[in-house]
Amino acid sequence: MTQDEMKKTAGWAALEYVTKGSIVGVGTGSTVNHFIDALETRKDDIKGAVSSSVASTERLKAIGIPVFDANEVDMLDIYVDGADEINPDFDMIKGGGAALTREKIVAAIAQKYVCIVDNTKQVDVLGQFPLPVEVIPMARSYIGRELVKLGGDPAYREGVITDNGNIILDVHNMSITDPKAMEDAINALPGVVTVGLFAHRGADVLLMGTPDGAVTITK
Repeated sequence: MTQDEMKKTAGWAALEYVTKGSIVGVGTGSTVNHFIDALETRKDDIKGAVSSSVASTERLKAIGIPVFDANEVDMLDIYVDGADEINPDFDMIKGGGAALTREKIVAAIAQKYVCIVDNTKQVDVLGQFPLPVEVIPMARSYIGRELVKLGGDPAYREGVITDNGNIILDVHNMSITDPKAMEDAINALPGVVTVGLFAHRGADVLLMGTPDGAVTITK
């Protein structure tokens, strides 16, 4: 089974968590695209979706699923999204697709975070995948210097502007042994919009695509 096929098994497995009449939180990325394809088969059962990116919004609208603004809903039953890395405590690195801020907002209003990944995304310690940080452009150099002090090697993601009009710094060579503390430290820097550490709001359920199909892991 290819990596994309494993992503597909995880994406389709998330349909189990979609409840009739609900508004579904939908994330961003290649694994989520499989979930959106699956969600098309249930589109008449749901009211619509709240999306974490322009790309996912366009994909949802193209298959006839209404997309609500996050300000229009008090809470979501579930939020379905992927991860670039996830550790045994269900802390995650996200933001490879530069949608980390909106993803964090949608995750915050969801009662349950269903993380869908293929089995290459599991790690013991976060940090092999470069940690994305969304930054207001005028703070780029300052934030870069501060990230070096925190033990990282930041690199400007050339040519990328987020849906919010900001830039991304990718922090390499970090071994993140205390994700919550690192999330707090980076988020406290003036000019940081948010960091792609999802530790304070980690996943509740992990659906992992494997060569033998989707495996469900809970805390």
